[in-house]
Amino acid sequence: MVDKMLYSKLFCSMTLALTAMGALGNAAYASQEENPVNKYQGSLPKVMHINDIEVRGLYRVTKGAVLLSLPVQAGDDVTRDDVAQALRKVFRTGNFDMVNAYYTDQGVLVLDVKERPTIVNVSYAGNNAIKEEQLNDIIKSKNVKVGEILNVEKLRELEASLEDYYNSTGRYQAKVSTILVYLPRNRVDVKFNFTEGVSAKIEQINIVGNNSFPEEKLLAQMELRDHVPWWNFLADRTFQAQKFSGDLETLRSFYMNRGYVRFRIDSTRVEMTPDRKGIYLSISIKEGDQYSFDKFNVIGETYGHGEEMLKLIPLVPGDVYDANQVSHTEELLANYMGKFGYAYTKVQAIPVIDDEKKLVSLNFSVEPGHRIYVTDVKITGNTITTDEVVRREIRQMDGTWLSNEAISTSKRRLDQLGFFETVEMAPRKTGTDSDTAEVITTVKERPTGSVKAGIGFGTETGINLNGEVSQDNFLGYGGNASIGINTNKYDQKIELRYDEPYFTVDGVSLGGSIYYEKFEAGDANIVDYTNEKFGASLGIGYPIDEHNFIHYNVGYEHNRLSQTSSYVQIQRFWDTYGHDKDVNGKVIFQNYTAGISYSRNYLDRGALPRDGSKQTVYGTVAVPGSDTRYYKVGADTTHFFPLDKDKKFIINFRAKAGYGNGYGSKNGIDEILPFFQNYYLGGDEWLRGFKYNSAGPKALYNSFLMGRMGVIGTRDSIGGNAIVAGSFSLIVPTPFASEGYENSLRTSIFLDAGSLWDTNYDPDAIGPCLGKCENIYDYSDPSEYRMSAGVTLVWVSPMGPIGFSLAEPIRKKRGDRTEFFTFSLGRTF
Repeated sequence: MVDKMLYSKLFCSMTLALTAMGALGNAAYASQEENPVNKYQGSLPKVMHINDIEVRGLYRVTKGAVLLSLPVQAGDDVTRDDVAQALRKVFRTGNFDMVNAYYTDQGVLVLDVKERPTIVNVSYAGNNAIKEEQLNDIIKSKNVKVGEILNVEKLRELEASLEDYYNSTGRYQAKVSTILVYLPRNRVDVKFNFTEGVSAKIEQINIVGNNSFPEEKLLAQMELRDHVPWWNFLADRTFQAQKFSGDLETLRSFYMNRGYVRFRIDSTRVEMTPDRKGIYLSISIKEGDQYSFDKFNVIGETYGHGEEMLKLIPLVPGDVYDANQVSHTEELLANYMGKFGYAYTKVQAIPVIDDEKKLVSLNFSVEPGHRIYVTDVKITGNTITTDEVVRREIRQMDGTWLSNEAISTSKRRLDQLGFFETVEMAPRKTGTDSDTAEVITTVKERPTGSVKAGIGFGTETGINLNGEVSQDNFLGYGGNASIGINTNKYDQKIELRYDEPYFTVDGVSLGGSIYYEKFEAGDANIVDYTNEKFGASLGIGYPIDEHNFIHYNVGYEHNRLSQTSSYVQIQRFWDTYGHDKDVNGKVIFQNYTAGISYSRNYLDRGALPRDGSKQTVYGTVAVPGSDTRYYKVGADTTHFFPLDKDKKFIINFRAKAGYGNGYGSKNGIDEILPFFQNYYLGGDEWLRGFKYNSAGPKALYNSFLMGRMGVIGTRDSIGGNAIVAGSFSLIVPTPFASEGYENSLRTSIFLDAGSLWDTNYDPDAIGPCLGKCENIYDYSDPSEYRMSAGVTLVWVSPMGPIGFSLAEPIRKKRGDRTEFFTFSLGRTF
């Protein structure tokens, strides 16, 4: 009985205490700093009539904003619960750390608030692995930024989010803490302090269940590795969850592309060492059997094109199933329907798997959607280039059906112009009509004018300068105009050139040039002669199709040369073409030339291409009636092979070959290529690391020494009538450059090689060597090649392309002139 009475008393006491706590919870407490008369210090009355409402403690928040959040107003009769609910609504605005209420005998409801501080600065310390730009994006997403109110709860959530972000990059030891520095006028500095730790390294990757392929081959497909050789800069031992997910998809694609349609990943395990510095990965797979293609069919709405689409399928029954080829076929069929205006066609391959025969039949389901009619092709972003220049490259016309192929071709042609840094073309539906669209062409112009100049520093020859001013998009009309003025120590030249690529609406081009030049060869690392010449040329060209172009040209050139009879290799020329000298001791040659060139262009864009190829074949002949009769033929090619889908790593291969010679005979001697038309090798275009014109055959001159007649070698280049040169480059992302510069900056590691020789050179016809014999070798031998390696940085600046090269010859000949650093303005690589 006593126990029951005791429990009863305890129950009553607890009930009274809870009731008192509830009353206090609904009450508003008075500030001890105030001295109001007759304020309620403990709890509010049960019922109150509000004559007025006061808000105290405001600095940043206005009284009106507080009153708007209150569900009560002056003149209301309210209860204690009504006031408590009103206080909760004020607190939920997020502006205050504390809200209290008082009620006076005069009927005034007083709200006493403590505002949350305003963030005036956000800073970071200790973040080395993650850039501030990335941190800003994460932190601003949580509304922690300058000018916002500090919310401590969100701050703790943000610390956890930042640690999770570090964990996703493989830094499992990372800790994030926040330091708050409170300032006068209710302000606060927020400083995030990062302890990043070290990146967790993958100690071992185990793949279980592989029978058809060795583990080494599967690991080679992955970006993450447990062992990274020094040369594999694409692999990474740092564990990242995103990369791991990508690698799992790569493994799945690897098997699906080889016929294992039942392949699956049963499980994965990620285990961490106790110190959180090492990771062990386990991947359990089930390969299944290898399947082959069986039959194909096109189903769905094809609007009468089903038979043609079936013929377009490149898959072959009996071949091993290849998921990549299936996806390619889906895209091929969708693009085919896009030609007829069904731009949003969806094609999905539905497999029918015969597990007994290990065969897969595919039904390509076609959902063409609506046929889209283009009402307008709009052009934006072109501030210099006229609409006409852009529109003449566009193959998607107004008033026609929308064609994916036409849009793709148009974009590629605009990229190939080289006028634009980026080109985007996308259809956009007009209004509420689902059957019509407009095509928005957005271009970002790049500088097309350039001040072409060059400066080189040679280990033995010092500084070399030259220049040219050109505009590839003259006045925005698409023409190419240039004036070249060269006033260095060996060449004084001026040339005016203009090319109009659309002389007619059909794409026939017309261009021409006039020039004057005085060339002091002796100062250009070439044999000592002077050629003062002027001339003019006129060319016309036309496109065969979207990728192929033919160009014809005719020209006239007047050469006024000083005779250099002391050089052995040139003596045959003077013996053949001996002319009477004028009063100044010069010999004049007038030549009339005709030429033809053919080019094939599949590059993805004109400036800094990333994919595709381009080839050019050309020939020039001095026609009968010229003072010298000769011909020159050659070919250039360049190829770009991207190594990754983002085209950040690219292999570039360039090569050229040229040959020239005379035809017919004169004075009983077979005509040869004039020495002033020779090829030369060395410089920042084809053989970096070698001084301009310095590689290749060297000039010899006759001499009589100690009673003997012979030759003495020189370091001056004589050139040759045959040349082969090539360059192999690996294009890589530019270090320390943001992604915003990827279309204007290019860094490449290169290997250059080239050979220059003279097919008319006869080493047996020259006399004995009397001096500098180390420079004399068989100049008719193409195996006497040079090679160099280095790195190049190209920036497409507002002044034009600027190139910086560091190069070191790795195969050279005695007497070659080399240079380690080259700066050029006006040429891209």
